[in-house]
Amino acid sequence: MIYQLSLQTTGLAVGLLLVLSHALGLLKPSASIHFARAFPRSRIAGTVLLLLAAVWSFLLVTDIDLGEFSRLRSLMLFGIVVGAVLSWLYVEEFLAVRALGMLLLLASEPLLESCALRPEESRLLLVSLAYAWVIAGLFFVGMPYLLRDAVKILTAKKQIWLLAALGGLLYGAVLMIAALIWW
Repeated sequence: MIYQLSLQTTGLAVGLLLVLSHALGLLKPSASIHFARAFPRSRIAGTVLLLLAAVWSFLLVTDIDLGEFSRLRSLMLFGIVVGAVLSWLYVEEFLAVRALGMLLLLASEPLLESCALRPEESRLLLVSLAYAWVIAGLFFVGMPYLLRDAVKILTAKKQIWLLAALGGLLYGAVLMIAALIWW
């Protein structure tokens, strides 16, 4: 409960993120396909995403109410730092995918938090996306080769890539419209 984001703010931010990222896939398909194919084994992307996940986790544990586990806060903070360093040193295979999975798991919480106890049924657009991120995050951390296989399927033909990018762009646009009209 450390995030104080309104449903409208969250919907606009996530919608804008989806629109911009998928518009890039539509406008520059060759470059984005090349990036997508190289991403799973990219050490640079893995390092950046792992650093983001570690910092986010560190800040989260610093601020969150741990209840009866509050006495273990410093141990958890130490564990986050050590875990991130050891992951960077020894988990070379698909580090970018695993770190992306961590970020998806972390990012789903603010989405769900902003939707909590809201009566609008349209909030389910954001809730569905958050749970899709949770499922994808769990699979990316545990079985990162699945992203590589999905990228292989999505990039097999340019038309498939463009349809996927269009779908993401439309979903982002729908989220932004819902945020402006109903939330």
